[in-house]
Amino acid sequence: MTNPDIPALRGTVALLDGGIGQELYQRRRQPSAPLWSVGVMIDDPDLVETVHLEFIEAGARVLTLNSYSATPHRLARAGREDMFGALQAAAIRAAHAARERSGRDDIRVAGCLPPLTASFRPDLTPSEEVCLADYRRIVAAQAEGVDLFLCETLATVREARLATLAARESGRTVWTALTVDDADGTVLRSGEPVGEGARAALDAGAAAVLANCSSPEAIAQALPALAGTGAPFGAYANGFVSVAPLEPAGPVDVLDARDDLGPVAYAGHALGWAAAGATIVGGCCEIGPAHIAELARRLGREGYGIAAEPAYGARTGEIPAGGG
Repeated sequence: MTNPDIPALRGTVALLDGGIGQELYQRRRQPSAPLWSVGVMIDDPDLVETVHLEFIEAGARVLTLNSYSATPHRLARAGREDMFGALQAAAIRAAHAARERSGRDDIRVAGCLPPLTASFRPDLTPSEEVCLADYRRIVAAQAEGVDLFLCETLATVREARLATLAARESGRTVWTALTVDDADGTVLRSGEPVGEGARAALDAGAAAVLANCSSPEAIAQALPALAGTGAPFGAYANGFVSVAPLEPAGPVDVLDARDDLGPVAYAGHALGWAAAGATIVGGCCEIGPAHIAELARRLGREGYGIAAEPAYGARTGEIPAGGG
């Protein structure tokens, strides 16, 4: 952790939390279901609050709402569209309660604008009209309860542009994160260039662009395109062996976690991203509080300040082979 008595030598990094949905799934030890990560907010809201708090105690300064699966389309597919408002409100309450319990005044809550129909399936991206309408609906439900918006795991240029546009209409800061091809991190999962997605997000009003929910190795390949925009950029990877087995509305228990991405190894990758100029780092699926704690410790040891805001103004540097 950063020593507040020692000035940051290498700039300030905004530290995100990790993958709250997977963390909840692992702790509940119940069969996976299409709405696995949001149903727990109704059944066991205290657990959601506890996981948020553990990420804060690990060093995270930005909490993302546990509302990833609560999109109008996903809820309608499960026959629970009537839960939309209640789930969004419950996600906001849990994050705010954790922030209050922490006693810290430097924690920011990020709204969540995810893929609307399915993760990692750009072919299922809705039309422009539907995307914009659904994203505006989510923004309207979250805007009063969040400090910024995180548009995340977006696999197409269309999603990146429209999610960012809807979020910016709220007047909040927007960070937009793109998911990239695990075999070729220079392109989105749609096959479109990473730089094209980043530019679309920035043109729509994003303050920063990120790569997320891909392997650490693929994310390292994506960073030059993000850095090339001249905007603040960041990264947070997942810890899956492969996302290929996951089907729309399918159970997440078909995905296996890598056994080579413990806290120390993951922090090594993330330190490489920071050395390359990333000013926002954190974790996605399979990255828990222990990973974030180790990352916070390593950032502090390397002379980075940790905050809820990045140092706006991209730094440049070489991406170490293997993530550092």
